[in-house]
Amino acid sequence: MILIQQSASHGSASILVVEDDREIARMLVAILADAGYRASTAGSGIEMDRALQSHEFDLIILDAVLPGGEDGFSICRRIRDTLTIPILMLTALVEDIDRILGLELGADDYVTKPFNSRELQARIKSLLRRSSYGSSAKPLSNSMNFSGWQIDAVKRQLRDPERVEVSMTTAEFDILLAFCINAGQIMTREQLLSMTHAGSAGPFQRSVDVHISRIRQKIEPNAREPSLIKTVRLGGYIFTPAVEKTP
Repeated sequence: MILIQQSASHGSASILVVEDDREIARMLVAILADAGYRASTAGSGIEMDRALQSHEFDLIILDAVLPGGEDGFSICRRIRDTLTIPILMLTALVEDIDRILGLELGADDYVTKPFNSRELQARIKSLLRRSSYGSSAKPLSNSMNFSGWQIDAVKRQLRDPERVEVSMTTAEFDILLAFCINAGQIMTREQLLSMTHAGSAGPFQRSVDVHISRIRQKIEPNAREPSLIKTVRLGGYIFTPAVEKTP
């Protein structure tokens, strides 16, 4: 059963909560409605699929542990195969390996249970802002070219040298955009967290490494020997290609 809670704010972001615990789902809906969002809930992957077919959403909050044969990690992978919608994983799993797994499968961020409502709202706001939701979103620049690739900050699109669009998550796009803007400069993990997560990702700097690994798989000629995004020992990363900005 899908429960839809309309907020009082017209034109606000629409968020789908995939959570099997009804009490937690109701609490999340209340938190989201209080923040001015429209919230819908789904208790399983099947209900989520029905919701995605009948409604357009701006963000998905996805519980990592769900009943039945398909858990949140599997659902995350499946969503990311076809959609670029921001995914915020909600998990009671506190081990880094579990959080890394979610990021590797395409999640943009995570919140651990029990969660603070203000932290949850801050992370949602950050993800929506980074995905250019809302009329007030302003691009950092228009389009840029590097090594035959084209990145468009307005449309938030990446195109390969054949001008074929390459699917990217919100976090992946933000990190690549930050590299393009700061090409040739060493970027620490702290700087990348600050620029792309608005300070909400906390101390989990390994998330940057996971996202960069996924970016390399998409843009590097050889991801095992990266030439575009190079690791700087004890420093961070450096984006090596020349970047041409176009008005």
